[in-house]
Amino acid sequence: MGIFLPNLLVIGGVLILPWVLMLFNYAWWRPKRLERALKKQGIHGPPYKLLSGNIIDEFRALKASHAKPMGLSHHILPRVAPFHLQTVKNYGKTSVTWFGTDPRVNIMDPELIREVLSNKFGHFTKPPPTSLLKQLVTGLVTHEGKKWAKHRRIINPAFHVEKLKRMLPAFSTSCNELVSKWEQWVGSEESRELDVWPDLQALTADVISRAGFGSSYKEGKRIFQLLTEQSELIMQAVQTAFIPGYEFLPTKGNLRRREIVREVKAILKSMIEKREKAMKTGEADNDDLLGLLMESNFKESQEQGNSNSMNIEDVIEECRLFYFAGQETTSSLLTWTMIVLSMHPSWQVQAREEVLQVFGENKPDIDGLSHLKIVTMILYEVLRLYPPAIFLTRCTYKRMQLGGINLPVGVQLALPVLLIHHDPELWGEDADEFKPERFSGGVSKATKNQVSFFPFGWGPRICIGQNFAMIESKLALAMILQRFSFELSPSYVHAPYTVVTLRPEYGAQLILHKL
Repeated sequence: MGIFLPNLLVIGGVLILPWVLMLFNYAWWRPKRLERALKKQGIHGPPYKLLSGNIIDEFRALKASHAKPMGLSHHILPRVAPFHLQTVKNYGKTSVTWFGTDPRVNIMDPELIREVLSNKFGHFTKPPPTSLLKQLVTGLVTHEGKKWAKHRRIINPAFHVEKLKRMLPAFSTSCNELVSKWEQWVGSEESRELDVWPDLQALTADVISRAGFGSSYKEGKRIFQLLTEQSELIMQAVQTAFIPGYEFLPTKGNLRRREIVREVKAILKSMIEKREKAMKTGEADNDDLLGLLMESNFKESQEQGNSNSMNIEDVIEECRLFYFAGQETTSSLLTWTMIVLSMHPSWQVQAREEVLQVFGENKPDIDGLSHLKIVTMILYEVLRLYPPAIFLTRCTYKRMQLGGINLPVGVQLALPVLLIHHDPELWGEDADEFKPERFSGGVSKATKNQVSFFPFGWGPRICIGQNFAMIESKLALAMILQRFSFELSPSYVHAPYTVVTLRPEYGAQLILHKL
């Protein structure tokens, strides 16, 4: 027994040692090696902290910024991204922060942003999706290489402008229900206070349910509720994401997130199988996104073989992405647009005059929407000041060069959309002011042909749903302007914050006036 015990200890030590070395490399040696490599090139930032990097520092900065009241201003950087704003001030625009054990180098030079985003399969890929991100969305937004190319090719036809025209009745039905609801809410009083944020969230969920999945409307509403809950749970979980293995513990949050994934997938699988049966019997209406996607996928299978088409799991993931991205982006844009037009009533008047000149009291149509120049300028300026996604990230999978910087394997690149959109060096000293006239000559003229405005991304991987979101936003805003004027309520608190997308923390309380 005396000999046996030491032998067991030796064997145990031999078995455990590789895991200890692996953990040491992951948690300390690799991050410090990358930190030294970046410092040698003059790229500095807050020091790396074991496992957490700067995540805890970032949450502390956010907590402190949220504790202070904010005035009615578009200077939102100190509240929304205080840690990154301070990092750029202290260490320069090309600086580094730490997302857990991964260094993130800030890239704010438009020419370098162009290089990072321009390659279809290029050198700079999206970071592998974390297990948390996978619980929210996967699909086209996370794929790379040949798989991304295949999915993009199959999905593209569904988002062609001509196909989107066929969805306009669904858009119009949802928007008409919203303004009718608001008219009933105001009633005979002619004006009444309303928090428009929940209703605009419901509107965009309604649109994606109808235009995306047609007759499966009730199931769509349930998916929206589940994804909204999932977003909140994931933002809470980010604070513990740097702790190895924590996500696998049977905590209440971990169990609920996995349960939501299963339920959403089950609902979508049922919807897809019903549509497949309807398509086989010739009873399917393929004017919605699901129908167009399945039609395109079937065509790809017939022409190129099953290996070149998407399987049912792929279709489920793309549908989950439709729901999340389609609802989140547009609800954020419409809410901030109504808030901003309440802060700038003269632009609200100009937008309404244009809508009435183009449509009168008639229901907006697709051709008329393309003539709304002032409305388009306003939407672009709101997207500049309040972009739904405040960061884009890419990463290196091999040693690479970017603008004279030698980037080792494993470095992430952070494209801080919000900071770039508010950068006085790119937009002038009035960068924090609402001036839609910047876009009177289009995006290229406003940006001087630089990549300094990219609310939907840029290059080959630009958001495939951009046209969908813009048509929906123009239509909804036009119908609202036809029926209402609106102003900020005294109870409104200006408090932008991020839960996946940029949102009003305490709602969007406006006073609606029936016209």
